[in-house]
Amino acid sequence: MKKHQILIIGGGSAGIMTAGQLLKKDSSLDIAIIEPASTHYYQPAWTLVGAGTYDYEKTSKPMSEVMPSQVTWIKEYASGFAPEKNEVLLKDGSSIAYDYLVVAPGLAYDLSLVEGLEEAMNKGLVVSNYTDPKAVWSAIKNFKGGTALFTQPTTPIKCGGAPQKIAYLAESYFKKSGVRSKTDVVFAFPGGVIFGVKEIAKTLMEVVERKDINLRYGYQLKKIDVDKKIAWYALGDNTKEFQHKDIKVSEADGMVGIHFDLMHTAPPSVAPKFVANSSLVNEAGWLNVDINTMQHKEHANIFGLGDVAALPTAKTGAAIRKQVPIVVDHLMHLMKDQKIGAMRYNGYSSCPLVTDYGKMVLAEFDYKNNFTPDPKLKQMLVFDSSKEHWRLWMLKKYMLPNMYWNKMMKGENV
Repeated sequence: MKKHQILIIGGGSAGIMTAGQLLKKDSSLDIAIIEPASTHYYQPAWTLVGAGTYDYEKTSKPMSEVMPSQVTWIKEYASGFAPEKNEVLLKDGSSIAYDYLVVAPGLAYDLSLVEGLEEAMNKGLVVSNYTDPKAVWSAIKNFKGGTALFTQPTTPIKCGGAPQKIAYLAESYFKKSGVRSKTDVVFAFPGGVIFGVKEIAKTLMEVVERKDINLRYGYQLKKIDVDKKIAWYALGDNTKEFQHKDIKVSEADGMVGIHFDLMHTAPPSVAPKFVANSSLVNEAGWLNVDINTMQHKEHANIFGLGDVAALPTAKTGAAIRKQVPIVVDHLMHLMKDQKIGAMRYNGYSSCPLVTDYGKMVLAEFDYKNNFTPDPKLKQMLVFDSSKEHWRLWMLKKYMLPNMYWNKMMKGENV
């Protein structure tokens, strides 16, 4: 059986960045990455693809181009863990041994958590930037009016702001295409506030008012009636309505059904099965790590980061950018001193909230939802990133993709 000093599960942002930064510290490290995919995607741009303002082809590269050359690439699916033996099981029946393990496979979608959703998406009745942004653009571009429903599930999701970003962009496009006057734009979601950071929420509520969006809080998506085009919701304790309009709704079995002509949602998200079915998860089914060190709570030589980790912050690439250097530091200390380093993660995450074509707000925050803007933004002449700014749009559309491919994927700590 082959054994590696450091074994990483996942060739996404977290896995590639961790390997790259480790090799910058010590190029002699024996690192292997388990990753079955042939293509690596820059998913933050998919919102822009869904709004017709970014080329889908530019959001991907062959995995071979981003995989560090010194790393052993194991092109296979992980299927389980044997932490007591320091082994990861593979789908082909073999296993790989390690001294240290980094678990970063991202998350998985479970459409079965919303009844009828899989059928609705297969038929193109419901679209999602998370799975097929080109189909989203087609749906928005060809929309002729009616109720455009934007929603999200009750599970954690990647980039919690994405379901509302596409609502703002779609509303703008409906004006441009001449159908806005005969369209109701609805954003129904399970939360009780539009965003958890007060400074950002204030700006977003101004956007909602300006765009005349029918905002519905506490709406928990339960099922889709494919034949009648109705999204059925259970109503939470935090249910309230903002700018309530007379859109077509039905009531049955204690639920409210919103009739729609176009529907966009994020898919319900869970940890990948091989993680969820293992002994490494917490009660909620996410990788059971310390929220400040990202070290597994029961196995000191295992770390987890990115979307699979049980961290009470937004699941974004920006969060990963801050998590990776900390995991790398701990691994280097463990290998040298048999104890982790002093660095700690404060829950930093960031959500670039596109509010219109050419406008964006940048939400940066920590575990306590404190607004923590990067001081470097002042170099871009952005002095309050909680307000809409065209320079932030330029950051989203041009600067961040460039930084991702040319710095982050190459092991630079940015």
